[in-house]
Amino acid sequence: DEGRDVDAAGAALASSLGELQATVIFVSNEVGLGIVPENKMARAFRDHAGRLHQAIAAEAAVVYFVAAGLPLKMKG
Repeated sequence: DEGRDVDAAGAALASSLGELQATVIFVSNEVGLGIVPENKMARAFRDHAGRLHQAIAAEAAVVYFVAAGLPLKMKG
């Protein structure tokens, strides 16, 4: 996706959530809790994913973080 504005696409996705008439469930890996990746592409992915997670969480009514099968309610 070189040259694509990934942050703009993520922002458009997050902003569209309020218009939906259905329950939407996102499941994603948390990639920001580990070591900083060595290569540029992996760092960019980690950063884009983190910003997307934040944007979706801002729009979501309920947010859970699950580790080792244990849910932690973070919002809602």
